Amino acid sequence: MKIIIQPETPEDRSAIYSINAAAFGQENESRLIDLLRDSEHFIPELSLVARADNGPVGHILFTRLIIAGTEGVKYPALALAPMAVLPSLQQSGIGSQLVREGLKRATELGYGSVIVLGHPQYYPKFGFAPASRWGIRTAYEVPDEVFMAIELEPGALEGRAGVVVYPDAFGAV
Repeated sequence: MKIIIQPETPEDRSAIYSINAAAFGQENESRLIDLLRDSEHFIPELSLVARADNGPVGHILFTRLIIAGTEGVKYPALALAPMAVLPSLQQSGIGSQLVREGLKRATELGYGSVIVLGHPQYYPKFGFAPASRWGIRTAYEVPDEVFMAIELEPGALEGRAGVVVYPDAFGAV
């Protein structure tokens, strides 16, 4: 199956909602995307849809966030969340294509780092490592191995220890 990855269009919105609801078995992630899309954190070029012959089959979203350092210093980064593939097509490599293409495009747009809260067996194959490696933490109670970061630009996270501040939309769902 040939997959093409492109930025979402307004016509993709209902399919994106359905793909995320099906993949996660609930609508929280779908509602999160809708809330983020209407915020200043949204980056249209980084809301990517995987298309097969029959239409959208996967989606990934990268949005702006802040790492709050000491003394009020704020460092920009991206959040990878959510990423979903239709359940019938999971384990077929579509998710990996979305992650790789999203990281490539984020790098091309000049972003230096990405934060993800995800499966510790999945994201390290793309270069993600525990965010604690850089002294970066989250306000959420999560195991260290599921809270990860990647430097898209070498050294982008060096000296940027702090707490990740997610957009308000993350707390609204």
